[in-house]
Amino acid sequence: MYTMGVDVGSASSKVVILKDGKEVVAAEVVQVGTGSSGPQRALEQAYKVSGLTREDISYLVVTGYGRFAFEGADKQISEISCHAKGIYHLIPTARTIIDIGGQDAKAIRLDSKGGIRQFFMNDKCAAGTGRFLEVMARVLETTLDQMAELDAQATDTAPISSTCTVFAESEVISQLSNGESRNNIIKGVHLSVASRACGLAYRGGLEKDVVMTGGVAQNAGVVRAVASVLKTDVIVAPNPQTTGALGAALFAYEAAQKK
Repeated sequence: MYTMGVDVGSASSKVVILKDGKEVVAAEVVQVGTGSSGPQRALEQAYKVSGLTREDISYLVVTGYGRFAFEGADKQISEISCHAKGIYHLIPTARTIIDIGGQDAKAIRLDSKGGIRQFFMNDKCAAGTGRFLEVMARVLETTLDQMAELDAQATDTAPISSTCTVFAESEVISQLSNGESRNNIIKGVHLSVASRACGLAYRGGLEKDVVMTGGVAQNAGVVRAVASVLKTDVIVAPNPQTTGALGAALFAYEAAQKK
């Protein structure tokens, strides 16, 4: 039995196909999200990699920011539930999930059975999200992929005090004009993102193990900053961009069994 999870985010589209609720036969990511060709392209890539067609899929669950615009799903489930499902499947010891995506950040607390105890979300402001990092990378004339490496070369942390993306951009420009090291500024940018996400985690009461997911979890500089703020080890989920789609595919498998 094959089931599919589709996670239509603001900045990327993800598709996971599961065989019998266990084996991942496709896990595809396209770096454009809702309102674009991203979801369809991710689907096409998943079908090509797996050698399957829509007729082979017993049940399809869609999740994410753009789930309501996606056609052809059997069911829609919130990204909070799907990230919790996917992370608990991968890391059963997880109790706190920090998910930093393109346009929002979430902190989710799980119980010992993977149930959601509490969650907090910031989707009103770009600060503390992947979009914030994209803006800072442009100002600093670097790429998202290079930021973690430059962070590791920093000799100090140049603090970013502004919580607004627009003001933070001006602050970074001023620091560059004053001769501050680019590496130190990047470390400060990462700390700013981490502080926002960790604030959400503290609101729910921090409990180990702490697991990071979402596209920003691929940035080792942000992961280091989160671990520093929380003063604890942080586990990065395997393929952190696809955990929501994985959770959706697991929900799809459960639904297909009942059906």
